[in-house]
Amino acid sequence: MDTMLLLLIIGIFFGFFVQTISGFAGALVALPFLLLVMPLAEAVCYISIFYSIASPIYFYKEWKNMDKELLKKLAITSFFGVLIGSIVLLFGEPNILKKALGIFILLFVINNLINKNNKRFGAKVQFILGLFGGFFSGVFSTGGPLYAVIIKSETATVQAFRATMFGILGIVSIMRISVLAFEGVLTRSELINSLYVLPFFILALVLGKMVYLKLNEEFLKKFILGLLFISGFMLIIKN
Repeated sequence: MDTMLLLLIIGIFFGFFVQTISGFAGALVALPFLLLVMPLAEAVCYISIFYSIASPIYFYKEWKNMDKELLKKLAITSFFGVLIGSIVLLFGEPNILKKALGIFILLFVINNLINKNNKRFGAKVQFILGLFGGFFSGVFSTGGPLYAVIIKSETATVQAFRATMFGILGIVSIMRISVLAFEGVLTRSELINSLYVLPFFILALVLGKMVYLKLNEEFLKKFILGLLFISGFMLIIKN
């Protein structure tokens, strides 16, 4: 087994293990491993492939817990964001925007720790954050934390948060992989390599679900905020 395939397996396994527990952060966990052996555009393709495979599973199992109205709003705004972000992926890497996203996420976490009564976002703010969520998903495959900020403020339980996160990330991944295929970024070799990773990906989903069922809601809330904090910090310090 070559180094590229080994790191791809490790990245996808740990990424989707965390993703299944928390509802997001799969790309942020997987990307550091993948970027050691491949360019950003290729890493985004692999992550998009596995998000697309996971999406029907997540939708089937979590549909009843999803906030359908919020999901619809975010899907519409994200579509335009993904289109813009995927184009930017081909021509540049705006790291200053990624660092700004990291700062925003850290401020959100700090506010949650200080102010327990979270304020809901207005329609205009939801539109803007949804647009940028799609944009960062298209460019870096890291729009999850931004969606988590929106959905956490709009849902009352961890179950609804996690399920709605699965929903929007699934929709965005299908948009993203369609655009990448149209632009010629997605290649046959990536699809073939993904078949080797598939058993480890399935194992990550099964183990992640087992761990999730053993955790209580209060711990999961802290775990989600902790992941957001780490995500924001990593976006700031990494190039």
